[in-house]
Amino acid sequence: AMMVAGTKYRGQFEERIKAVMNEVRRAKNVILFIDELHTLVGAGGAEGAIDASNVLKPALARGEIQCIGATTFDEYRKYIEKDAALARRFQSIPVDPPTNDQTVEIIKGLRERYEKHHRVNITDEAIKAAVELSGRYISGRVQPDKSIDVIDEAGARVRIKSMTKPPNLADLEADIERLSVEKDEAVKAADYERAAELRDKAEQARKQKDQIQKDWREKSKEVAGVVDEEVVAEVVSKMTGVPLQRLEKEEAQRLLELEKELHKKVVSQADAIKAISKSIRRARAGLKDPKRPMGSFIFVGPSGVGKTLVAKSLAEFMFGDEDALIVLDMSEYMEKHNVSRLVGAPPGYVGYEEGGQLTERVRRRPYSVILLDEVEKAHPDVFNMLLQIMEEGRLTDSFGRNVDFRNVILIMTSNIGADLIKGGGGFGFSKRTDSADFDNIKSILMKEIERFFRPEFINRLDDVVVFRPLTKEDLTTIVDYEASKVAKRLAAQGITLELDQKAKDFLIEKGYSPDFGARPLRRAIGTYVEDPLSEMMLQGDFKPPTKIVVTRKVEEAAEASDGSGKPSEGPDHLFFQTEQLPAPPPAAPKEKDAGGKGAGGGGGKPVGAAGA
Repeated sequence: AMMVAGTKYRGQFEERIKAVMNEVRRAKNVILFIDELHTLVGAGGAEGAIDASNVLKPALARGEIQCIGATTFDEYRKYIEKDAALARRFQSIPVDPPTNDQTVEIIKGLRERYEKHHRVNITDEAIKAAVELSGRYISGRVQPDKSIDVIDEAGARVRIKSMTKPPNLADLEADIERLSVEKDEAVKAADYERAAELRDKAEQARKQKDQIQKDWREKSKEVAGVVDEEVVAEVVSKMTGVPLQRLEKEEAQRLLELEKELHKKVVSQADAIKAISKSIRRARAGLKDPKRPMGSFIFVGPSGVGKTLVAKSLAEFMFGDEDALIVLDMSEYMEKHNVSRLVGAPPGYVGYEEGGQLTERVRRRPYSVILLDEVEKAHPDVFNMLLQIMEEGRLTDSFGRNVDFRNVILIMTSNIGADLIKGGGGFGFSKRTDSADFDNIKSILMKEIERFFRPEFINRLDDVVVFRPLTKEDLTTIVDYEASKVAKRLAAQGITLELDQKAKDFLIEKGYSPDFGARPLRRAIGTYVEDPLSEMMLQGDFKPPTKIVVTRKVEEAAEASDGSGKPSEGPDHLFFQTEQLPAPPPAAPKEKDAGGKGAGGGGGKPVGAAGA
């Protein structure tokens, strides 16, 4: 670039190239090194002029100059191989990335330079941690480049943290400014004696400020700190998006807590969570092929039992964020021509520049959980594409780039055999504890899966996880979770919501469906709690701060209309009792918790009911 810059007239570029070549010829002991060798092809060639590569060819052929060039495989193929004469004058030598041990030795050789530049001390443990963590968590780059970048950024981070401005320096600057203003006012008032006194004080403050700044500069030349494993982990966390605590905490202890963490959000499904946890631990313990993804699963079971929730919880636990879940609805890939959307449209088709919906998202976030929802609806070619991911941990997109899937967890959900779960004899809730019955239904589902999927696809799966239907006991926990979400939304408006046990039992009764899981319960809460509350809020029946207690009320039995004298069952609904809470004092930033006041329904004011 420097050779081409400023060449306004024809021949100027050739003169510069010839001058360099003549100097090398005269020296006779110089070896030219040309970085980005492919830039020679076409450089300076315009309007019939020859480019730099053609100027060098005669000298290279006669052996007058010795030259070493560096370029990548792609650029060598794209630019240099097209010029056979130029390619023939160079001996191509592939340079492979160094091993981890070699990378450690390389960085130790560079350590003194980075310590001098950043004025820090870099420990041996930090170098080893940089090599290990970068090799494990930074994809798309090779050693030693990514490890050197980690050490460089870690040194800069420690250096910047140490460059804090002295706290008294800002006070001195404010005092100098104040004294200058007072001096000017004294001069205007003709009080020259006070003006001279203020001038002397300002001058003394300036000298003190200069001395503090001088000491600060001298101190900044000293060693600022130490780059250790903790700083390296923090840098890798910022570069990859993997949470810092996930790197610092012992990996073994974290994986041993996997079941407990997942059960905090997922009700029941102990068998499914146990199977997933075992496979993840096996992969992270190094007992599995490192080229394959961390896990490949198919979730089967009825709707609304927590298949997607398990995937979200797993993404949050493993990678620290629910957004690390990549969801693809397989009903969008039912047609053959839609399959290419996963890796990107081929050249010449609309959308080629946009990339694939799966490959691009994995390239941007290589640490994620991929959820393929209702995978049985996809075209069979999708399964052929997934074979490469499950076996080799990579996939080539439409641009020819290899996308790394080794750090993903692949989860596919399916409703295959849902009719067997819905109408299968003996698989009801009354016999849920019968493990033999569950194993029988599981074997039937496995036969359905083997009938639908090809053997080579099933053979690459880590496990087929069967989810059990939910019982009424499971819904007891779920209703608390769903009610807490409603209460959280109301708390933002100054309203406290409580549901007693009678109201919870009523919602479970209305939202209990063996075939549809927990979603009918969510609809019941919307119908019997959220809808009446929204109407009361719009009608102005209460004003915040207010406490609302939701309970169940059964009206007294009335005499039957048929004259038989037998009482008929009265209407069943939820009843809302409100209690006006005292307004918080203006000085208090937060309202005190009033959850224990007036919990009963006796002192409340009934304002409405949700009918059944």
